[in-house]
Amino acid sequence: TLDCLYQLFTKSLCNLEEAEGSIDVFTRSYVFYGVHRQADNSLMFREWAPGAQALYLTGDFNEWNSRSHPYTSKEYGKWELSIPPKTESSPAIQHRSKLKLVVLTSEGEELYRISPWAKYCHQSPDSNTYDWIHWDPSKPFHQHQRPKRPRSLRIYEAHVGIASPKEEIATYTNFTLNVLPKIKDLGYNCVQLMAIMEHAYYGSFGYQVTNFFAASSRFGTPEDLKRLVDTAHSLGITVLLDVVHSHASSNTADGLNRFDGTDSCFFHSGPRGHHKQWGSRLFNYQSWEVMRFLLSNLRWWMEEYLFDGFRFDGVSSMLYHHHGIDMSFSGGYSDYFGMHVDEDAIIQLMLSNHILHTFYPDCITIAEDVSGMPGLCKSLKKGGLGFDYRLNMAVPDKWIQIMKELKDEDWDMGNIVYTLTNRRKGEGCICYAESHDQALVGDKSLAFWLMDKEMYTNMSSLVPMTPVIDRGIQLHKMIRLITQALGGEGYLNFMGNEFGHPEWLDFPRKGNDESYRFARRQYDLLEPENNLRYTQLYAFDRDMNRAEEKYGWLASEKVRPNVHTRFHFSHLDRVSQTRVLGPATYHGELATRHMTNK
Repeated sequence: TLDCLYQLFTKSLCNLEEAEGSIDVFTRSYVFYGVHRQADNSLMFREWAPGAQALYLTGDFNEWNSRSHPYTSKEYGKWELSIPPKTESSPAIQHRSKLKLVVLTSEGEELYRISPWAKYCHQSPDSNTYDWIHWDPSKPFHQHQRPKRPRSLRIYEAHVGIASPKEEIATYTNFTLNVLPKIKDLGYNCVQLMAIMEHAYYGSFGYQVTNFFAASSRFGTPEDLKRLVDTAHSLGITVLLDVVHSHASSNTADGLNRFDGTDSCFFHSGPRGHHKQWGSRLFNYQSWEVMRFLLSNLRWWMEEYLFDGFRFDGVSSMLYHHHGIDMSFSGGYSDYFGMHVDEDAIIQLMLSNHILHTFYPDCITIAEDVSGMPGLCKSLKKGGLGFDYRLNMAVPDKWIQIMKELKDEDWDMGNIVYTLTNRRKGEGCICYAESHDQALVGDKSLAFWLMDKEMYTNMSSLVPMTPVIDRGIQLHKMIRLITQALGGEGYLNFMGNEFGHPEWLDFPRKGNDESYRFARRQYDLLEPENNLRYTQLYAFDRDMNRAEEKYGWLASEKVRPNVHTRFHFSHLDRVSQTRVLGPATYHGELATRHMTNK
């Protein structure tokens, strides 16, 4: 029950505070682990590698000598190394130097690893793996205070790398200069950044994280990201990070997998530590040091980069031992309480929300849960998990079902309103007509469902309006308006969809000859000289958000019918499991999406 979960949470919290002195110190362990320059310019290195026989530091500074700088073994699997400054008192390791940990396993094998606490990693053109870069600038970027938490949350979901019409990987600087002004103009007061945590494989959409404390270097430097966040704040825009604590990349050379040479360390050993669909590693949330690592990771992004909150990815996978695989959640309470529930993961999420809302009262947390776990957005004191919002994932699938199966005259407004309002009272929802899921290759955006190939031939305002384009533009507007009006307590839009972006999203891969053609957003379609009707959709989206800002229907108290019935609708092409609309939200796992992107 929820009461039992709260008791387990309070017990875990008390144990942490008793052993560590305070939860504040415990969750700021990034000031202890990794590398830190001391007042005298000496460098202190600390790691946790319980399975290692010995640990060494190598890199540019010692001409890659793998044994000249050994760590000293401490208790509980911890290791420590102090490097004094040079004779002229400068640090022995310079800013931007390359480093590696050398792990000597119990079998005598020598492994080269990146510190789990590394602040910056980078891939050289001549390398297949990422390097650990010592990041210690003489003048770190100074950031201003965060804006106040918005009354109504209007989220612009964005990926920095595709935020340009050019066929390339866009940068933090491009986003700061060219995209943030559009977000402000459109009336969004929050931007949710995807794929920021370092990931070796670009096509994973950022869901296969290799380095949890490092901002993705393919978009720029940590200072560039700080400037992006600071500029957003100056515009009154809050910034959320898409955080991935549900699993980790299975990479070894530049990830956490087999960090100390064992199958465990940060993860469960054996089959429990491997996600069979995602091909990734699963954290051992019962481990003291894993709790330290993940909770400190949240504090790091809040303190170092001044993010305003998080969208927690893959929460459904965390909540259950079966990870939602081959499950069809019916909404019955037996689905959510029993031996199949991972209590360690739930306590981890409760602790995460506790520290975030304790140390940052305006922090925003959103859960991506497709199972419909009761109490997900209830307060911790009421036995809930403490999230502020959950994604209302039934809504976009309802619109796609209508597009695929029904003629216009068969649209049932009562059924549509039912889907939009069918959620648990008192638990905040983020509604959306479509997100990045619907933009991916293999699926269609709503604009494509509505207008299809005519988007390439009849969107010019210099040619007569065709019935297909006329219908598509009007329905595109109305779908967004009714979704924002009825679907939740916050609203989300994926970048480019506000103006009906005409192409899907597909990252460079072997299957498309490593092309960037579809890994971009064509903001140039909005240029006045192009005379395209995409500007009409953009203008409507802007006016809709500005009207919401004035009248505040997202934040208003909702009056909903108390509905407990369930109904099913057919499989969608890209989903491998039955999708069911339960008494609160859409239930079922997006197996195909997770396999593709995570």
